[in-house]
Amino acid sequence: MKIVILDGHTLNPGDISWTEIEQLGQLTVYDRTPAELIVERIGDADIVLTNKTPLSQQTIEQCRSIKMIGVLATGYNIVDVKAARQRDIPVCNVPSYSTMAVAQLSTALLLELCHHVGEHSSDVRSGGWSKSIDFCYWHSSLIELMGKKLGLIGYGQIGSAFAKIALAMGMEVLVYTPSQKKSIEQPNLHVVTLDQLLAESDVISLHCPLTEQNTGLINQSNIAKMKNGVMLINTSRGGLIVEQDLADALNSGKVAGAGLDVLSVEPPSEKNPLLNARNCIITPHIAWAPKEARLRLMEITVNNLKHFIAGKLQNVVN
Repeated sequence: MKIVILDGHTLNPGDISWTEIEQLGQLTVYDRTPAELIVERIGDADIVLTNKTPLSQQTIEQCRSIKMIGVLATGYNIVDVKAARQRDIPVCNVPSYSTMAVAQLSTALLLELCHHVGEHSSDVRSGGWSKSIDFCYWHSSLIELMGKKLGLIGYGQIGSAFAKIALAMGMEVLVYTPSQKKSIEQPNLHVVTLDQLLAESDVISLHCPLTEQNTGLINQSNIAKMKNGVMLINTSRGGLIVEQDLADALNSGKVAGAGLDVLSVEPPSEKNPLLNARNCIITPHIAWAPKEARLRLMEITVNNLKHFIAGKLQNVVN
């Protein structure tokens, strides 16, 4: 088997090993692959692994030797799964590897909005505390979360993991999910409508896949339904937010703060309005990236390959 990894640097910048995949076939790893070299690099590959390098219908049709496509991530929108299915090529993803890592960063973003740890630490290191006439000071309002309402849009594994953390901090959790499963309710966790969640939540956190139906869900109209001073967390997909609308709401104070790990275009344009919006924390899509999570991603990928070779597919999305 000829195995080609198109953008290996994303999963493995050098701190983990490719050995287990190397044992399964003739492996070629490219750190990154520009669009014009995709077909050339996978033209004779049996198995193609990709994280964010797109595999379009045209590419799949040109590369006739491909027998399996593995996505080194949970989301698989970078592969034309219909075109792959027409060629009887299974597309396998890696689910559930980063659940706790993403929930952890969601918590970190929320706590940063509440305590402004980085801002205060930077000020102390630049001499602010040494020059202070008082034993303490703060530049921004500090927020206690106990008793506040966290609204979760989406309640998969990551959403439910974040809910457990919020409940442990004494928050009440409101959940909107299209399935409206009342069975998930428990003390201080309630299933509600989207409008109720928008109106009552002190913090709103997005934990849903990006679909045609929810693209631009956080827009001017829905922001108007939110509490004044609401905070927003997004560790899901940037396309869930109309970025100019959120930037306007941040700058007006309608939204008190946002913690974002994803944007609609990554890397973002320097003209992205959120880059200069008030009280907007942006991290470069790192929620999934702790080494422990990437090791799980590697392990599941290896198992996907072993199952394919044995004729027993797993994690097939098409």
